[in-house]
Amino acid sequence: MAPKTKTPQLSKREIQHLRALGHHLSVIGMVGKEGITETLVKSIMANLTAHELIKIRIQDTCSLERQVAVADLAAAAGAAVVQIIGKTAILYRPNPELPSDKRVQRSPASKA
Repeated sequence: MAPKTKTPQLSKREIQHLRALGHHLSVIGMVGKEGITETLVKSIMANLTAHELIKIRIQDTCSLERQVAVADLAAAAGAAVVQIIGKTAILYRPNPELPSDKRVQRSPASKA
């Protein structure tokens, strides 16, 4: 597996905001019967680097329990689990190297 990186800590407000942003995302990765493979982790890490917020799906054929599969995948990719609903999960990992207009805002802009 890939080396584990530090998982971002999110407040409840940040999680709520990221859940709203992730709702409309398309699924970009799937955990299948082979479980969490090195190839899957590399793919998830590449997508997190490019997008910061991604949606994955746990297929029926996965031998791992969905919460375990999502937690293991998030830990391997150094991402935070934002939400798990059914067989779909949203993961977040900030990328400070992205231009500011491409970065996901962790919390909503304050109303002033």
